[in-house]
This record gives sequence, C-alpha cells and structure tokens, in this order.
Amino acid sequence: MPEISWSDVESSPVRELFKGIRLRPLWKGENGASAHVLEIAPGCCWEGLDVHEPGPEEVYVISGVFNDGVRDYPAGTFIHNPAGSSHVPQSSTGCTLFVFYPEG
Repeated sequence: MPEISWSDVESSPVRELFKGIRLRPLWKGENGASAHVLEIAPGCCWEGLDVHEPGPEEVYVISGVFNDGVRDYPAGTFIHNPAGSSHVPQSSTGCTLFVFYPEG
C-alpha cells in the first residue's frame, strides 16, 4: 500500500521567484507532478510571461485577489491554465494561491 505524504506550508522552504513573489513547495510526484503555495505581495507582478509548457497549471485562490494580467479572480476561484497558455501573475491587494502541476 502506498504511503501517504504530507507537508506543512509554514515549514516549507521559501524561494523568492521575483520581488514579492514567494514559492513554497509542498509535494513532488514521481512523474514530475508538483504542488506549491505561491504568495504574491500587494502590488507585485511576475517578471515577464508565465508560459505553461510542457503541461497545464491548476490554480486555486486561497486568499486575496489574483490577477492574470487580464482579469481578477477572488478567493475561492479555481483556474485551469491549459498547456501552451500564458499569463502575467500579479495582485494589487496580495494573494495566496495553491498551484498544482499535474505533469512535470
């Protein structure tokens, strides 16, 4: 029987991707799938275009308001970004996201 794995976001290592944008890895699967918490501070924006290659990205807005460069997504929103899509993650108010990559 496979073992259950778990992690605690508060003890997860923090990596600053860009000024005010922090990534906390939670899990990585054998096939390259991974789960993360992404924190965007108020007024911060991804540098450049976030392109989803080779696979899709799944996002759940935990708190705050996330903007993909086109529209706002409030807390409680689920977003599916298919493979090949792109956006510019940002937030005027700050937000926390759960991000899942089903493919490596």
